[in-house]
Amino acid sequence: MRKWYKEYQSSFNYKNKPMKTEVIYNSSLHFEHKQWRSELAFWEDELKSFNKRLSELVMQWTDKNVLVQLEHFQNQFTLHGTVIDKLQDDIALHEINMSDHSKKGEDVLNQSFVKKHMAFRNRMETQRQIYADLKKAFFRFLSKHI
Repeated sequence: MRKWYKEYQSSFNYKNKPMKTEVIYNSSLHFEHKQWRSELAFWEDELKSFNKRLSELVMQWTDKNVLVQLEHFQNQFTLHGTVIDKLQDDIALHEINMSDHSKKGEDVLNQSFVKKHMAFRNRMETQRQIYADLKKAFFRFLSKHI
């Protein structure tokens, strides 16, 4: 059955009244996943660099207040690394689900799956802001103590 015909058929409810539908394809979501993976990989690399800098600073400072702040950043970087791992795992699961749909010849996804994707997009946006704020705080700290 042609894809456009499936879309046409699915745009009617049980009473044959037109329903508003939006067609979302696997390829669109896959593209976004690739972007997110790249962003997460970049964050991982940055965290390695930040942790290396923290190690250097711990050796230079003996002031307890500075050491407490260094520990705070170390904890935040560890936490953020854990979040990155979880996001990467969730993307992988989403990709497997999309692959399963594709194997069945389904290029158009159901509403539930798309809602999950949109919720994940919100998680990424939230984490992006949290990470940006963390980086700003770390750079302020560095400029103050270097």
